[in-house]
Amino acid sequence: MRRRHTELSALLGLAKTAEDPVEYARLSKEYSDLDPLVEAWLEYCRLEQEAKETKTLLDDPEIDPEMKRMVREELDTLQLQLEQKVPELQLLLAPKDPHEGRNVILEIRAGTGGEEAGLFAADLLRMYGRFAEQNKWRVEHLSISATQLGGFKEVIAMVSGKGAWSAFKYESGVHRVQRVPTTEAGGRIHTSACTVAVLPEADEVEVTINERDDLRIDVFRSSGPGGQSVNTTDSAVRITHLPTGMVVICQDEKSQLKNKAQALKVLKARLLDLEQRAANDERSRDRRDQVGSGDRSERIRTYNFPQNRVTDHRINFTLHKLDQVMEGDLQEIVTTLTAYHQAEILAQMGKEQGG
Repeated sequence: MRRRHTELSALLGLAKTAEDPVEYARLSKEYSDLDPLVEAWLEYCRLEQEAKETKTLLDDPEIDPEMKRMVREELDTLQLQLEQKVPELQLLLAPKDPHEGRNVILEIRAGTGGEEAGLFAADLLRMYGRFAEQNKWRVEHLSISATQLGGFKEVIAMVSGKGAWSAFKYESGVHRVQRVPTTEAGGRIHTSACTVAVLPEADEVEVTINERDDLRIDVFRSSGPGGQSVNTTDSAVRITHLPTGMVVICQDEKSQLKNKAQALKVLKARLLDLEQRAANDERSRDRRDQVGSGDRSERIRTYNFPQNRVTDHRINFTLHKLDQVMEGDLQEIVTTLTAYHQAEILAQMGKEQGG
């Protein structure tokens, strides 16, 4: 590991000198991926050596009692630090999420609840947008299908930036809302739901599409809710992937070419997701993922407005600050989900090592 880290440092210099940007980018990624592991290992070695030297000092028969007490305290501290370093190293050595560092395709669709579900879809998009803004990630709307009351039947967005995938990857599933709709005159609480899908942006080499044989591309005039015209040219694009029957529509841009490019991005992300789900099902048919399968039919979270409460059902985690969450304060939820998932990885590694 350390040898490879040193090799990469030298290879990076050669690639830079040779002005090979592709090779330089590849080596840079491998080097930066190894960095945290090497640093953690060097720190562990330092602590181990310090503990060894401290123990030698403790075994000195000539040391006075007061000094011995201080050395014992220092050794206890060092041993605690070593114990805390072990799970960090185990996580760094665990198989990496293959999508780490990627941009996110975020799809939100109104489910049960009619217009209220559409309004909740708009609230979720705003919540995720605020969360992205706090983390300095860029949000680009790829496709929006609006409702009469200002909500969304469906919205697709791209979230770009370092760490976006890590933060969003647990959001896939059914999000349920309990509140009094603005359209409810009697003050009754209604339950509505939206489906959220989080997909990694596909690299060009991962999904191959034969545009001539695999796609049917239709263009038409964009329209808003209720048939309201958005523009007067045939700029909206509908792409049908013939082998799977998948359909993607993009009409948010005034340029037909831009809409086509965006639709292809979404299609490739969906095809990659489909392929990987099939592979995961094959590998993990009898294995249960404790944080949730990511299945978009699975209810993952409830937003209860009357009680100002948000509950993540996968880990039985509740916060009584829904007002702040809806303003984009998702970090506590993301941190708790991440910690839970990491604990499950460590437990699984322990079982495999014990077996």
